Amino acid sequence: MGIHGLAKLIADHAPGAIKEQDIKNYFGRKIAIDASMCIYQFLIAVRQDGNVLQSEDGETTSHLMGMFYRTIRMLENGIKPVYVFDGKPPQLKSAELEKRGERRAEAEKMLAKAQELGEQENIDKFSKRLVKVTKQHNDDCKKLLTLMGVPYIEAPCEAEASCAALVKEGKVFATATEDMDGLTFGTNVLLRHLTASEAKKLPVQEFHFNRILQDIGLTSEQFVDLCILLGCDYCGTIKGIGPKRAIDLIRQHGSIEEILENIDTNKHPAPEDWLYKEARNLFLKPEVVDSSTVDLKWREPDEEALIQFMCSEKQFSEDRIRNGCKKIMKSRQGSTQGRLDSFFSVTGSLSSKRKEPETKGSAKKKQKTGATPGKFKKGK
Repeated sequence: MGIHGLAKLIADHAPGAIKEQDIKNYFGRKIAIDASMCIYQFLIAVRQDGNVLQSEDGETTSHLMGMFYRTIRMLENGIKPVYVFDGKPPQLKSAELEKRGERRAEAEKMLAKAQELGEQENIDKFSKRLVKVTKQHNDDCKKLLTLMGVPYIEAPCEAEASCAALVKEGKVFATATEDMDGLTFGTNVLLRHLTASEAKKLPVQEFHFNRILQDIGLTSEQFVDLCILLGCDYCGTIKGIGPKRAIDLIRQHGSIEEILENIDTNKHPAPEDWLYKEARNLFLKPEVVDSSTVDLKWREPDEEALIQFMCSEKQFSEDRIRNGCKKIMKSRQGSTQGRLDSFFSVTGSLSSKRKEPETKGSAKKKQKTGATPGKFKKGK
């Protein structure tokens, strides 16, 4: 679920903290990716005649196709992805998981009704609501990534929290996920739509945490309280407090405790036994991977083992998988050149109106590999 309405709130109150980028602008960047979110996207999006892709044995393979081709797309654009898989869910999430179970049960009833009436549009809608990432999906993708030479990490708890920790420790440049709670966990940079289908032609949305805090006028602790007021996976919210009122109250009072002291709790009651303090602590001090033990390496793909797994076991086309391997190998040859901005320190900003001098010869060729002139930031 993430944080209710956070993307729109940032767009309204801190638009300067959001940039739209082309995927090729991340050439040379190491990026931590929320694996479960990606797998869920692939199960929803990669379909044939409205149904998930399956092998001859009836095994779902949509997640493998999505993981294989979207990862290759990133590699071809010079990105070094590292996937982070969820560990055990925190105890605070049990109520949210219970609600999801109830919604799934309701969707099952609605699907059965739609099938009985032959309503294809509703069949598609409720089928997607029943999609759930399983341990088998995760294990399949871990095996695929290993054979592709792409690293992955198993988080002890929430994947987004460990992604944020890797960013804060300088192991990677950004967290890639569709859930906005990556920002609540404190990632310096959050990317949305990085793993979207190329056919959708969606620009990558880049959110900058420090700029958000600066423009909204909050500390990181106050931002966490704002996110709890908006609605998160770990506790309920104050009745009748929407996004506009929530940000006004945080700016005025500075914390949930002070808000509770100053609002009409008869008109705006908080949930009984409200666990906002526990949720706050989970966001500020989450259980995360020990970044000092993380050693990220991108290797050559094991082509024959990939053919065995994807073609012999999962019935994918051998020509397509071999062609994918060639693309991975080619991307590895092109990724040896680092980002131009990794050789510079930030001493100021260049005006976007300033005309860049023309480059000639080999320098011009290097520029085309993805380094963006005029934007020198420390590389990761």
